[in-house]
Amino acid sequence: MFASLLIANRGEIAVRIARTARRIGITTIAVHSDADTRAAHVAAADRAIRIGPAPPRQSYLDIGAILAAARATGAAAIHPGYGFLSENPDFAQAVLDAGLIWVGPPPAAMRAMGGKASAKALMEQAGVPVLPGYHGADQDPASLARHAEATGFPLLIKAVAGGGGRGMRIVRAPDAFGDELAAATQEAAAAFGDPRVLIERYLDRPRHIEVQVFADRHGNAVHLHERDCSAQRRHQKILEEAPAPALPAPMRAALGQAAVAAARAVGYQGAGTVEFIAAGDAFWFLEMNTRLQVEHPVTEAITGYDLVEWQLRIAAGAPLPVVQADIPCHGHAIEARLYAEDPARDFAPAAGRLSALAFPAEPGLRVDAGYRAGDSVSVHYDALLAKLIAHAPTRAEAAALLARALAGTMLGGVACNLDLLFRLVRDPAFLAGGIDTGFIARHPALLAPATASAPALAAAALGVLAGEAADPDPSPFAARDLWWPNRAVSRVLPFRQGEADHPVAVRRDGAGWAITAAGATLAGVAELANGRLSLRLDGLAEQVGFARDGERITLRWRGETLALTLPDPTAAAEAEDASEGGLRAPLPGTVTAIHTTPGAAVARGTVLVVLEAMKTVFRLTAPADGVVASLGCHVGEAVAEGQVLVGFAVAEAEGPA
Repeated sequence: MFASLLIANRGEIAVRIARTARRIGITTIAVHSDADTRAAHVAAADRAIRIGPAPPRQSYLDIGAILAAARATGAAAIHPGYGFLSENPDFAQAVLDAGLIWVGPPPAAMRAMGGKASAKALMEQAGVPVLPGYHGADQDPASLARHAEATGFPLLIKAVAGGGGRGMRIVRAPDAFGDELAAATQEAAAAFGDPRVLIERYLDRPRHIEVQVFADRHGNAVHLHERDCSAQRRHQKILEEAPAPALPAPMRAALGQAAVAAARAVGYQGAGTVEFIAAGDAFWFLEMNTRLQVEHPVTEAITGYDLVEWQLRIAAGAPLPVVQADIPCHGHAIEARLYAEDPARDFAPAAGRLSALAFPAEPGLRVDAGYRAGDSVSVHYDALLAKLIAHAPTRAEAAALLARALAGTMLGGVACNLDLLFRLVRDPAFLAGGIDTGFIARHPALLAPATASAPALAAAALGVLAGEAADPDPSPFAARDLWWPNRAVSRVLPFRQGEADHPVAVRRDGAGWAITAAGATLAGVAELANGRLSLRLDGLAEQVGFARDGERITLRWRGETLALTLPDPTAAAEAEDASEGGLRAPLPGTVTAIHTTPGAAVARGTVLVVLEAMKTVFRLTAPADGVVASLGCHVGEAVAEGQVLVGFAVAEAEGPA
């Protein structure tokens, strides 16, 4: 076994790799950008080295910088994790040419299977069914449009390189193809450095099934069962489970055999995942990911194997430790991906400081996290914060365990998909095992903000009051305990949820409080410690998560997140925004294109500005017909959330004729 390993990645996967490597005696070396100097993956490694500025192209995607870091630290091997350069055969070859051990498949296998287009062609030759479409080399937009017409609609535009839903667009009609192609190629270039795309027929309600494979350099290859990854938003997985539920036994066997055959066909080595799309008892090849997958922990849970350890030992020349017949499948595992994103805003990535982040301790629960409380989520990287993996003897028990874990998770400071995950894992359709890839899009109620009920608002008020009591301002002029002799003085907390006002009146009532919210009055008392609010409302005791970061209040109430703001009454009133009504940045990001000029007349829905944030492209459109008065940004500028990007002329009322 080699002595030292450089992990060419960040976040939870870098933490995960370091954990196994250190356990088996390998010295771990982290790389980091300027934005990640104090990141969790840096703390998890034995040593760390800077590789460049925050933008990925100048750090985590810079092959020269990573190889220089390996030379400077004396690393013997490089593990690419997933994302970034993990499926780049040129990087793999450069690592080998530098005399280092590459923890991954041979570059030739990566070229054959890592590219979606070449992989489809190879599978066609091998007789594996593939969806109709075009995966050729001609990337001329006019040529692609002709191939789209021949494929038929609806269709899917998909980035040739990479995965995770980046560079992917559904097109349901010919007149939308040009705009969606431009968006897909730009996003693919931003995320993977490769703008090439392919076209394939789109199925509206399929399942997404994938098979974990492993192969060594001695000619051995096995699969470690399949995973169902059908719970998706924006073509990216958020819940994965193993084994796949309600799968006919013949189909399960055929999927495993096809996946192993695919690995053998290209002389594969190491970990890989062969992905299929399925409907009924039929399946079609989608792609092969020539790397470890985000969802590998569910496979580890049901087999009992450490797949990162397998990767490291195979890279060092060891054979596979088992044969196919000996691979077990114990119980059921479900993984939930926790993202910093806002489901109510089309899953726009969120950035900012994590004022709170805590997970419960439950038997059978595993948490892989790349962030800690107090860390900042950057606009430069993927928004994945952590993964919660529940393993139990049955699927129903695993789902129940995961629901409890999600309900007990506390996250404050940024928007996240915690409520969606909680609702999804308790949804009757999911529990029945009949979910498809379009399920979330068809059920918008899964994305709705939590209801600001009277008990929830009362709990938020108690959290504020308990926090003030625990950390009082020493100035007598700032006293807010409402203690006056012979008087019961009330106070109103002007909570807001989005655009809705939820004032809550509080009044001292003996040792506790009388709280009036949403038309109801409740008696309450609470204590706050370490982000846990122990409260009693009308005699009912419970514990909930609570965090306050300035004006932002986050309450985890019975599995739901109540995100509120509480304006500071002592703050000076803000000046009226003279540019109200302009086109504003929905989140922090970088302006990559501007499609208008001052004085231009624009129609509602016209794309005016293109913004890139967290490897996702946002095409910002005119909110109404109007005339552009000014531009508040330029191409290449990093803009803040809420910044006015385009100002519109104010229409003057016509005078008398």
